[in-house]
Amino acid sequence: MTAESQKGARNAETAAPSAADTGHYGHGQHGDGKLKLAVGAVGVVFGDIGTSPLYAFRETFAGHHPIEPDRLHIYGVLSLVFWSMMLVVTFKYVLTIMKADNKGEGGSLALLALISRSSGEKRWTWPIILLGVFATALFYGDSMITPAMSVLSATEGLRYIDPGFSPYIVPIALAILIGLFALQSRGTAKVGALFGPIMLTYFLTLAGLGIMHIAANPWIIVETLNPVNALRFFYVDGFTAFIALGAVVLAVTGAEALYADMGHFGRGPIGISWLAFVLPALMLNYMGQGAMVLAAEVGPRADLIADPFFQMMPRYLEVPVVILALLATIIASQAVISGAFSLTQQAIQLGFMPRLRVEHTSASAAGQIYIPIVNWGLMVMVVMLVIGFGSSSNLAAAYGIAVTGAMFIDTCLMSVVLFTLWKWPAWKALPVLAVFFTVDIAYFGANLIKVPDGGWVPLAIGLTIFTMLTTWSRGRKLMQQEMAEGAMPIPVFVKSAANSATRVPGTAVFMTSTSDGVPHALLHNLKHNKVLHERIILLTIKIADVPFVQEEKLCQLEDLGRGFHRLILHYGFMQPVDVPDALARVTSCGGEFKMLETSFFLSRQTLIAASKPGMPIWREKLFAWMLRNSESAMEYFRLPTNRVVELGSQVAI
Repeated sequence: MTAESQKGARNAETAAPSAADTGHYGHGQHGDGKLKLAVGAVGVVFGDIGTSPLYAFRETFAGHHPIEPDRLHIYGVLSLVFWSMMLVVTFKYVLTIMKADNKGEGGSLALLALISRSSGEKRWTWPIILLGVFATALFYGDSMITPAMSVLSATEGLRYIDPGFSPYIVPIALAILIGLFALQSRGTAKVGALFGPIMLTYFLTLAGLGIMHIAANPWIIVETLNPVNALRFFYVDGFTAFIALGAVVLAVTGAEALYADMGHFGRGPIGISWLAFVLPALMLNYMGQGAMVLAAEVGPRADLIADPFFQMMPRYLEVPVVILALLATIIASQAVISGAFSLTQQAIQLGFMPRLRVEHTSASAAGQIYIPIVNWGLMVMVVMLVIGFGSSSNLAAAYGIAVTGAMFIDTCLMSVVLFTLWKWPAWKALPVLAVFFTVDIAYFGANLIKVPDGGWVPLAIGLTIFTMLTTWSRGRKLMQQEMAEGAMPIPVFVKSAANSATRVPGTAVFMTSTSDGVPHALLHNLKHNKVLHERIILLTIKIADVPFVQEEKLCQLEDLGRGFHRLILHYGFMQPVDVPDALARVTSCGGEFKMLETSFFLSRQTLIAASKPGMPIWREKLFAWMLRNSESAMEYFRLPTNRVVELGSQVAI
């Protein structure tokens, strides 16, 4: 995952308005107080990491590589969990990476755009691009596993209410997940208002359950905070402790969401909610699980460690806590799904993905979007994962490798930021990076051991999506180069065509991907219809390396003479493109635009795979397939359907 995992680009659309709605950009985009934003962050940002107590402690001891639940190992694991949260979540993300915001936005693609804008094209090298794109691809793998893992682990708690639920756990989990995906097209604003209170109650419950068991062994707090216990675990057990990291990291999955959701809540509110509320609640629960297992006799420990979260509940709390856990996992899944929509929109805008159908589910919040193909694709994969793995314990083997891979890539990108953007001296940057790289490599290496047991799933998904993203980006550039080679210069065309062609009333808008040369659609229209409109607009959409472009910088107009105008519309990579709305604001090129008198001419290319140098034939065929199945420019740019003319052409790359 965004993993960019990046859950990185996870969209907190349900809790706060976007910058596009408020007219402000960056961290100051919200007029609400920090406390209100901190509560909103609890409801959305921490859903994934908040559900980790359901399975992380259990998997460390009773997973695919079980270890003895004795005092040495329990104190060692608890210390590893605490210091992982401090190093990975607190120091790496909250105190360091979150300072690298792109006009307030975070996530791997936003960070890539920031590096591109700040460092210049020479430093915007292909290895950095590939790292960011691979983090994005890993996020999609993680966004499939997170809902399956979270909902299945909570549903398994039903067996403690009544053992008769056991045969129905998988069907119930599937019903919940399918229902969740089916509701996405309706938007999540109304449901999102409940996220904060539900998650606040959930985290308070985590803390309360933990305190109940810590009261019998308060010394466990000191042992957990003592890093010597983690070091002793490695000293005594060596490789076993290293393998245990593959399960311990489940406690910090979702950490990258803090960075991805920064634009919706701000660094301050996220940091406050983490340090003052979420971190204490999580650690109290983990320590409570450890105290409960240690308080048992040696024999029953194996039974308790098989599912410590659900066994730490008093009998009278089982039903409400299981229901609350289910709601929390649904919220965590919703955040990942929304994040997949948001990340997809960014990838489309930045040229890494073909145009897809994007539906806006709110008239007032531009950030609330729904992408059908992504939604149903995720649902199919999630259903297959639940059926294929059958239990959260089996899924845990596949969980973690995408997250740790994305975290490692975030550190790589962060090293570029430290040296090239922030200009840190080596004596200051290297120790920080050494700590982060050591932790990331250790966790990623420990998760690589899980590849045969299921870790190959997110890697295979990530590699497939990475291939598609890079193929689209490369093919698009080759196609633009091929079309630009035969393009006629604008001044030459204006002088020759304006004098020879018949002019007819009205406005013609010719959309072109480049701001140089005559659009193919214009040449084809003149060739076949032998007329030119009185006003001709050569329209180009450019996506900036910032999330939002201010309204006064939206339009760039150039008068080419003889009724020809060059219009460039600038959008940020988080903004939806609405051409008619933008044209309604333009009045300085021959009067206002009347849609009933305006025709939009689009060029639809048909790709012919050729043996030219550039891409292998199989990638050309893949690019051609993606091109054929991409959303029509008419739909994507919101053009009026009865005013559009499409003219085809063939391109060989």
